Amino acid sequence: MGRLSVILLVLSSCSAAAGQLLLKIGAHGREQLTEFVNIPILLGLLFYVTGTAIWIYVLSKESLINVYAFTALSFVLVAACSLIFLGERITLGGVMGIILVLVGLYLITSYN
Repeated sequence: MGRLSVILLVLSSCSAAAGQLLLKIGAHGREQLTEFVNIPILLGLLFYVTGTAIWIYVLSKESLINVYAFTALSFVLVAACSLIFLGERITLGGVMGIILVLVGLYLITSYN
């Protein structure tokens, strides 16, 4: 996989993770449907759409196996962001899972 593709996929994963974080912030404590229309949710959707557009572009250039593997990076980034920005806790099992995901991502993209 080319360097530009990797950079774009990391950017796509970061954008998706930022989108998820903003969606969580915008949804927190909301109950009425109209309350879900707010700046964090709109920004979250914008980040998510941007990440998806980048992902689709790279998908047109690279194999699905390699590109799809980077969705795992989004899971890792969401976990890190929720820990850092939302104060959520992660268990030892969660940390081990994140390490395994990163190892798997490395193996898929390095040997495929």
